[in-house]
Amino acid sequence: MSVVVIKNLYKTFTLHQQQGVVLKVLEDVSLTVEPGQCVVLHGQSGAGKSTLMRTIYGNYLAASGQILVQHRGQVLDLVSATPRQIIDVRRQTLGYVSQFLRVIPRVTCLDVVMEPALARGESVEQARARAQALLTRLNIPQRLWGLAPGTFSGGEQQRVNIARGFMVHWPIMLLDEPTASLDDVNRQEVLALIQEAKQAGTAIIGIFHDKAAREAVADSYFDMSSQELSHAA
Repeated sequence: MSVVVIKNLYKTFTLHQQQGVVLKVLEDVSLTVEPGQCVVLHGQSGAGKSTLMRTIYGNYLAASGQILVQHRGQVLDLVSATPRQIIDVRRQTLGYVSQFLRVIPRVTCLDVVMEPALARGESVEQARARAQALLTRLNIPQRLWGLAPGTFSGGEQQRVNIARGFMVHWPIMLLDEPTASLDDVNRQEVLALIQEAKQAGTAIIGIFHDKAAREAVADSYFDMSSQELSHAA
C-alpha cells in the first residue's frame, strides 16, 4: 500500500514587488512512494525540489492537486487538511530533516533531540536514553548535551538536527540534504540511519547533491523536469 500519493500538484509564487509576475514552480507533479522506499528528487537548481518538499510538509500551500498520505489508518489529503490535522501529521506521521537546525534559545541540545518523542507521550527516561544514544552515535560530545545548540558549529548543529529527525519512527520522512557539511565518518552514520529507517518501513523522499550518498540510499529517482520515475541501478 502506498503511503504517499501525489496527484496533479501545482504550486505557484506571485511576485508582488515585480508587477504580480506569477512563477509556476510545480506543474502537474504526480508521484507515489511505497513503504521502505527512498525516492531521490533529481534536477537542476530551480527545478522545484525543495519547493516540493516544503509543499508536502505544509510550509507552502499548493495551488491545486492532492498530497495523499496514510495517517492514523486513514488517507488524508494534506492540501485540504486543517492546520490542526497538519500539526498532528507532523507529530505522528511525517518527519522532516531540513538543511539547517532551527535554533531555539536556551533549550539544551538534549531537550531539542528529545522533543519529538516527548510530543508522542513517551517517558522522559526512554526519550533521554534514545537521544543520548543518537548523539553519541553522531559524535556530539557529551559536554555539549546540556548546552543550547546556537553556539555549535554548522556541522554539529546539522548532526543535532539529524538526531532529532531520527528520534522516533516516522512512516514518512523528508530529507533535504541531510549529509551536507558532514565529514565522511558522520556521513556514513547518517546513511546507516537512513538504511535502518527504510528497513523499518519508512517511505523517504530526499534531496542529495552528494553523488555517493545519493547512490547509497536511492531506490529510484524522480526527475523534476520530465517527471519520470526511474529505478536506481
